[in-house]
Amino acid sequence: MPLRLIFMGTPDFSVPTLLELVSHGHEIVAVYTRAPKPGGRRGLQLQPTPVEEAARRLGVPVLTPKTLKTPEALEEFRAFDADAAVVVAYGMILPQAILDAPKLGCYNLHGSLLPRWRGAAPINRAIMEGDAESGVMVMKMDVGLDTGDVAMAERLPITDTMTAVDLHDRLSRLGADLMVRAMAALGRGGLQLKKQSEDGVTYAAKIDKAEARIDWSKPARAVLRHIHGLSPFPGAWAELDNARVKILRCELAKGSGEPGAVLDDQLTIACGEGAIRILELQREGKARMQTMDFLRGVPVKPPMRLA
Repeated sequence: MPLRLIFMGTPDFSVPTLLELVSHGHEIVAVYTRAPKPGGRRGLQLQPTPVEEAARRLGVPVLTPKTLKTPEALEEFRAFDADAAVVVAYGMILPQAILDAPKLGCYNLHGSLLPRWRGAAPINRAIMEGDAESGVMVMKMDVGLDTGDVAMAERLPITDTMTAVDLHDRLSRLGADLMVRAMAALGRGGLQLKKQSEDGVTYAAKIDKAEARIDWSKPARAVLRHIHGLSPFPGAWAELDNARVKILRCELAKGSGEPGAVLDDQLTIACGEGAIRILELQREGKARMQTMDFLRGVPVKPPMRLA
């Protein structure tokens, strides 16, 4: 049975779910997203969110309230008479009155295997901490931070070749399919919920730019996961000839030496244990480039070091 849905989301990660819900016949009666922010080349133009752009193309009403805690916001939300709300990386707290407004509740798509990595940056943290897998879950929301009862889940292996954007894109598509299946089950009265375990709870704190500097004294795999977990934003970085260089993609390599030492002319860098080979990087103020292209203009050889 098609449902009347309010969709709430903001970044690129949210868009596939919105599009899939529409393509499967659900009626999106309103889209809530964050207000446009200044952007563009000079930072003067207001840039709508990816979800707003998608909603405008679909002809769906878009709302960008600064808060959902006022009586006016609640009245407006209730007036849509929605069966349920679907929330995907909205970026705003939903008070209890909003959660209670839709007839069948509010359902969130979260990019981790809850209760591991509740919070703001689950994709980055899963890679950075060396997790073997990640996934997406649909949960019925409550007022806690990603503490609601879980309805459905899909798992996905994390390989050493995956960056945060790689995992982000795969989970976004996987999550869209999962939410469509969850709403289909909800519409026919067959969506089953299970309480989250209190064991294994971890929190995915928002990424701080201060975390981005590479510590070459760590083992090679930990360095690789740190780099990939922060790629492309904010980008893990090191200094080469006193200039900051973001490292966006790398692979494990053979070799050893003092941490940060350049081991050959292919940008193999020694770590505390083992080494990595840099595959893609970006100098300050420059475009990202493959290592071979970079080395044509900036020869880097032993005994140079990355600080």
